[in-house]
Amino acid sequence: MKHAATKPSPPSAPPSAHSAHVNLLRLIGLGIGILLLFGCLIASLLLGAADLDPRTIWQALFAFDGSTEHLIITTVRLPRSLIALTVGAALAVAGAITQGLTRNPLAAPDIVGINAGAALAVVGATFLFGSASSHTYVWFAFLGGTLAAIAVYVLGSIGRSGLTPLKLILAGAALTYLLSSLTTGMLILSQRTLDEIRFWLAGSVAGRDFATFTSVLPYMGIGLLVALILSRQITMLTLGDDVAKGLGLRTAWVKATATVVVILLAGSSVALAGPIGFVGLVVPHLVRFFAGVDYRWLLPYAAIAGGMLLLLADIGARIIIKPQELPVGIMTAIVGAPFFIYLAKQKVKR
Repeated sequence: MKHAATKPSPPSAPPSAHSAHVNLLRLIGLGIGILLLFGCLIASLLLGAADLDPRTIWQALFAFDGSTEHLIITTVRLPRSLIALTVGAALAVAGAITQGLTRNPLAAPDIVGINAGAALAVVGATFLFGSASSHTYVWFAFLGGTLAAIAVYVLGSIGRSGLTPLKLILAGAALTYLLSSLTTGMLILSQRTLDEIRFWLAGSVAGRDFATFTSVLPYMGIGLLVALILSRQITMLTLGDDVAKGLGLRTAWVKATATVVVILLAGSSVALAGPIGFVGLVVPHLVRFFAGVDYRWLLPYAAIAGGMLLLLADIGARIIIKPQELPVGIMTAIVGAPFFIYLAKQKVKR
């Protein structure tokens, strides 16, 4: 009896072809993300207490005539929108790196105490020395964030098991509560400090000008650039220290440099816009659906999505109780707090 002829199955695509196809899709996704980010930026210029039309924005940017509407765009909305975009990008990238370094999905600069340390330092500087320039605030924010990061690492390393993801989060939460209490205490003792800083303390991009923005932008730019340079090494770190060392990675050097990057990004963001929470926690999880676990794709996606998220949150903060507005930190907390609870429940189940 002759065997029935079977139709040969088509050859599968080689791994290199599949990888190239995936990378092409991710590249297209980045292009779409940039277009959406630009759309959010335009919407941020259009919407607010006084809604404007696209023609007015074009004239204000390229044919400025000194009118009230043009002044609103160039001196209020444009710097505010650019600050929201860059702060969102910086916080999202800092959160993604923190999660990669700790291999903990619940980690973020605000969760592990870096934002609280930076905020305490800025409030303390205002309490002791009065109003200062944003450039001075940056250095206090860096100092506070650095000391908080060191304290969390030391506290999380206590015990026989050493530093673990759970102990890191617990140490960060405990330190955040402590530093926030000290910050509140200083604000209670000094009405002047409270009046100067209370809106900033809730997380806000309002009332900032181009001088403030440009004084902090170099630190954010350096942090983002170094983060992209380290993206391949951070991907290797997520595989575990032993595997990374086996691949020839100098893990201690990479961890130290990446920690400095996180402090640069988080500290400059706090100095510019206050301690805005949950952006660094939520965004990396959202973009992993598109970028995967490779940090060479994850970080650019996170930067774009973080800028979009904070721009949309700021638009919502402006129009939800129009003509008054809310601090943008409240809007991110409304989205981020339920997401954090969901992640914590998933981690406990696993």
